[in-house]
Amino acid sequence: MARRQRSEAETQVAELLRTAREALGLSVSFMTRLEGDTQHMEVIDTSLPFWLREGAKQRRETTLCQAILDGDLPQAVPDLRKHPAAMRLPAARLGHFRSYVSVPVTLSDGRLYGTFCAAGLTPDRELSSRDAALLTVLASAAAMIIEPGVLERERREAIEDRLVPMMRAGGPTVVLQPVVDLVTGMRTGAEALSRFPVAWQVTPDVVFAEAHHVGLGDRLELLALERAADELDRIDGHLALNVSPGTLLTRECARFLDRLPLDRVVLELSEHDPVEDYDALRGALARPRAAGMRLAIDDVGAGFASLRHIVLCAPDVIKLDRSIVDGLSADPVLHTLVGALVTFAHGNGTGVVAEGVETADDVAALRGLGVDEAQGWFFGRPGPAEALGPVGPRVPAQRTASV
Repeated sequence: MARRQRSEAETQVAELLRTAREALGLSVSFMTRLEGDTQHMEVIDTSLPFWLREGAKQRRETTLCQAILDGDLPQAVPDLRKHPAAMRLPAARLGHFRSYVSVPVTLSDGRLYGTFCAAGLTPDRELSSRDAALLTVLASAAAMIIEPGVLERERREAIEDRLVPMMRAGGPTVVLQPVVDLVTGMRTGAEALSRFPVAWQVTPDVVFAEAHHVGLGDRLELLALERAADELDRIDGHLALNVSPGTLLTRECARFLDRLPLDRVVLELSEHDPVEDYDALRGALARPRAAGMRLAIDDVGAGFASLRHIVLCAPDVIKLDRSIVDGLSADPVLHTLVGALVTFAHGNGTGVVAEGVETADDVAALRGLGVDEAQGWFFGRPGPAEALGPVGPRVPAQRTASV
């Protein structure tokens, strides 16, 4: 039977096992993982055909490893035949092991991961606690090798345990934040924002990043888009929807957009995700934009990716990140930066929306710079559709930024 493909960590552990087997002169060495009542054979090193195989499972109570962990046997057993209880276990009775040494594999936080073992088909009178000490050193090295993978697997499982039930229940809750015209002060639309259980104690951007990390990102984004689109019939004005470049390129997202009244949709492209193929991205955007959808680049000013998005996607709107908006009125550097972005945008026929606006002074400064629209706590916190104010006339974005 062909051996399964080992990971890099398993290959390194196999080298440690070979060192142990050759140093002790025994027939086989292996590392196990203990989970609940089960022992899993993770990595085996041997030059002989054995009944043991990687991936095999045994009940812990039937193993020599568990007997040693329980203190019923010493860590190093030169001759299993001298221990009647050991000879009743499958490893000795069916596997014909006659000498055995086993030590625990312990992670840095003190948790028992499994065991690091070696066994022979004949008694070995020389096998002693000194050999167990050697195995303990090698087991510590194995623990250092596998721990990053263990922690990553646990992280993934924890993320999935949070996300999957929520996704099966329909996805995140959606709230709406008003977007207002800075000249008239009237609402022109709203942005749909996802919200997750408070008990998770993580922000939405972290939740979406975690979802992508475990391969659930596209599904979660599409669920959020579906929940946001449900609000279109309940509000007037435009609705801004957030999507990452990767999710935008999926067939599911294309089918979703085809179902919408696109003349009321502003699609906000995330600033944080890199784009590997702008031709594919522009291709995915061509049809909905031709049908009236406006494209916005989100979080402009928070990093370099947004500038590349702007140059290569020719958006209809750029949204200034709150990091360059908050405190603008008292910061001449931010004032100059935002003024330059407004001049650049308007020179290309692109509208400008400021995010994270919280003070009257910043509103006045943004208005003076010719910023078209704004959103933030000054105008209204995210909430249900019925909390939104009426939509007023939208002033065309033909303004000149002050210098």
